[in-house]
Amino acid sequence: MLIYQDVITGDEMVSDAFPLKEVNDIAYEVECSMIIVKEGDVDIGANPSAEEAEEALEAGASQVNNVVHSFRLQSTQFDKKSYLTYLKGYMKAVKAHLAAKNPERIPAFEKGAQEFAKKIVGSFKDYEFYVGESMNPEGMVALLNYREDGVTPYFTLWKDGLNEMKI
Repeated sequence: MLIYQDVITGDEMVSDAFPLKEVNDIAYEVECSMIIVKEGDVDIGANPSAEEAEEALEAGASQVNNVVHSFRLQSTQFDKKSYLTYLKGYMKAVKAHLAAKNPERIPAFEKGAQEFAKKIVGSFKDYEFYVGESMNPEGMVALLNYREDGVTPYFTLWKDGLNEMKI
């Protein structure tokens, strides 16, 4: 199994247990879903029927995003201006990381990140923002959005802001 950690904070952001798709050699899209959790229950990955889901919610359980729940991601807020300020600093930190670990990747990262950032800013209002468990403001902000159907959630994470760790 591969765990993807934030290169800045070391927070675990996602694993290959979730469907992962590379986008434009700059980001990963991670498929996720809403699950029902109840205090004391262990999630074995089974998908409850609609009736079971209703019963569980009535019994004091809550419905949560499985990636948020599994990696203890924390919701955060941005307006467009503050996100752009954050993104500028974050891209600088990732570039410094690449300079130390993989300098030949820098030109592709700079080009791809600039194009991808424009796409994000263009649909800024569609995103929800999550940081890793440490809540370090210098680390990666994972972007949650929904597919065209309006109900299927997915996360976008910066590929070069993650380290793969085998466990």
